[in-house]
Parts: sequence; structure tokens; C-alpha cells
Amino acid sequence: MKFLNAIFLLALLFTGCQQATSQHDKSKYFVHRNILWFDATANFDRFCSKDSITFYLEKSKEAGITDVVVDVKPITGEVLYPSKIAPVMISWGQSGVKKDLSWDMLSYFIEEGHRLGLKVHASTNVFVAGHNFFDRGVVYEDTTKAQWQTLSYLPEGFKPITEQKSKYSAMLNPVLQEVRDYELSILKELVSLYPKLDGLILDRVRFDNLNADFSAASKEAFEKYIGQRLERFPEDIFYFEGNKRIEGKWYKTWLEWRASIIHDFIYTAREALKAINPDLIFGDYTGSWYPLYFDVGVNFASKDYDPSQEFDWATPEYKNYGYAEALDLFTTGNYYFEVEKAEIAKQDDSQEKTLESGLVVKKEDWYTVEGSADLVNRVVNGVAPVYAGLYVEQYKGHPEQFVKALRMCRKKSQGSMVFDIVHIINYGWWDELKKGLRD
Repeated sequence: MKFLNAIFLLALLFTGCQQATSQHDKSKYFVHRNILWFDATANFDRFCSKDSITFYLEKSKEAGITDVVVDVKPITGEVLYPSKIAPVMISWGQSGVKKDLSWDMLSYFIEEGHRLGLKVHASTNVFVAGHNFFDRGVVYEDTTKAQWQTLSYLPEGFKPITEQKSKYSAMLNPVLQEVRDYELSILKELVSLYPKLDGLILDRVRFDNLNADFSAASKEAFEKYIGQRLERFPEDIFYFEGNKRIEGKWYKTWLEWRASIIHDFIYTAREALKAINPDLIFGDYTGSWYPLYFDVGVNFASKDYDPSQEFDWATPEYKNYGYAEALDLFTTGNYYFEVEKAEIAKQDDSQEKTLESGLVVKKEDWYTVEGSADLVNRVVNGVAPVYAGLYVEQYKGHPEQFVKALRMCRKKSQGSMVFDIVHIINYGWWDELKKGLRD
């Protein structure tokens, strides 16, 4: 009997090891992909027609695209599928076109995409729920959820995001448990509704910028994180002398804490969505500018990479909140006109860039498609497949630079991501797309 028990325990151990290995083995996701993004609002009228969806999917396939990303939750917080949780977007803009609710756009994308051999992913903008340019969206139409909008700390004082009309995205405060629960419920519903969906790519899983969030709820959550009360708030985090930001004694720990909020949501979402569909490709989009991404509270690196060895804004604990290991697909915005590192080297060394949060940085070689791709590969450290992405509008009038950039993305990563099809259509760049993807 003891012998049989030992065999049984060994069998359980072996099975458990196999399961643990399979849960962490992501080799099947390291495949070449050429990804094309279909933005929700920019293409709303166009994709209210089945014929139009089929036409552009066929054009995409012929150009060399392997995967399409259908944006089904734009920044308004509305969705483009029959949700029982989020409001459904019926129309957009001034065209007067209204969605025919007798058929489901995303189901048709999946059906036609699979017919053509394309992988179909859905994309959702997570911690955002309003468009400030149009005073439209969940935070504008739901008084309860209006309380979820982020509160910014600016040189002129505190200001809710909906009162900052120079910013189009009405970002939410991801510190709030009710915000995380609400957004997770939308993701779970989406994955449940579409079992044939190949993947889900999250977008805007972040804070608005370094000035957010400075609400009483964020103060309380941070105090809980550090285990003590702040003596002065927000001065213990930072304060302003004119427009100049001065770091307080808890500044770096504040950055670390913000990264922990986003890290925990990513892992929670992965676990919840994989429980619904274990075959779902769990993906994420961020910008590629890692040295500045603490500005939005995101550490997309591997836990094996320690930014405190390289950047003075990172604590030694900051690396614990890297989340690359949680991703099956990671696509980044390598959004620069300059393609090769040599191109930036020709520019004036004093050239600087100012972020909307007020950070001022000198342009370095990662302000190129090549340099940013190298940087992302280094910090992700091979734990997730990376797809370098382009913002097509940056190359308007320069199709040869667009082709060059596409080739660099493919050279430096697992493939490429193109944002957005609307620019390919408007510029008539189907031949350029094909040239960049096939040569």
C-alpha cells in the first residue's frame, strides 16, 4: 500500500510539473505576424457594411497581413458589440450612418477573417471612458461613473480630466477597485461572447500621465502601500515651483506603487480571461519609450530586468512589477519618423522633447524605429513575443520611409504592427504595405 501511495504521489507530482510547464511555455506564441489595426471610430461608417469588411480584409490578406485587430471599445467607453454591461455605440461623427444591429460586426470580422486564414483579435481601451473633444462617453452620461475620472495635479492646482479640454482621452483612475472590477467585467463578457476570437489586445491599461491620479482615494491607497500616513500631500510626492516639478521624499516609491497597480490588473485579467478561454492569445499594446513609461505607471519589462541599475527614477523594487511574463503577444508603438539610429545622430544633440506631463528629455537613439525596437527587446528579455508597430500618419508624403520602417520592424521583432488601416486607405498605400511586408 505504501508503494502504491508513493507511485500515486509521484504521478500527481509529475502531472503538476507538466501543468506548470504548460502554463508557462509560450513557445507556440513566438510566430511571425504582420498585424493591421482597425480603429473603431476612424472606420466606424466603413465597417457598418459587410461588403466593406470583406473587401478590406481581402485587401489586407493580399498585402501580406496575417493578423487583424478590431477595436471594439474606443475611448468613449462604448462598445461595438451587443454588451449588457457597457453602452453600445450606434453611430459616430456627423455622417448620420447608424449601425444595423441585426448583425454583429465582430462576429462577421471573425467569420470572414478565418475564411481568409487571418487571425482576428479584439482590442479594448481599458482605463478610459470619455472623449473630451465631444463631451461624449460613459463619464459624461453616467453620473456614478463620472466619479471615476482621474484627478490631475497640475501647476495651477487639481483638475478633473474632463475639464482638461486639450486632452481627448477622459482617463479613469485605475486605483479604484470599482473601476478595475467594471473594466474586467467588460473583458470577461467580451471573451465569453466570442469563443472563436483568436486574441484580445489591451490598450490604455495605464494612468493618464505623471500628474494623475491625486484623488483622496489614491492618497489612501498609497498610504496603505507604504504602511504610514503622509505628512504632506501632494508635496511628499512632488510639488511645483512655477512649472518645474520638484520631487518629494516619496516620489520614487509613488512610481513603484503606480506600477504595482497596473501589474496586478494585467495578471488578474490574464487569469480571468484564460479561465474562460485557455486558447485566447492574451496581448497588450504600449508605447516603446521605456525610459519614459513610468510617466503613465507602466512597467512592461520582464521581471528579470532591473531598471534601477540604469534609471534614477526606479527603486530596486520597481522590477517586481514588470509584467512581460504575463503576455502572449506584445505590440509596441515605435512611433518615430526616423528609422535607423544613424538618422537621429545627424540631428542637433540638444534637440529635446517635452511630454504632456511636463517631463523634458533629450532625444536619444531610441527615438528611432530601430533604436526603440532594440530597447524593447532588451527590457522584455525574450519572455514574450514583441511586434514593433508604426503610426502610418507619421510618414504622410514619405511612402519610401514607411516601407523602410516596416522592413525595420520585421528585422528587429517577431513581425510588425501597422496603425491604422484608415491611413493605408486614405493614402492608397496598399502597394507600399505589400512591399514593406513581403520584400
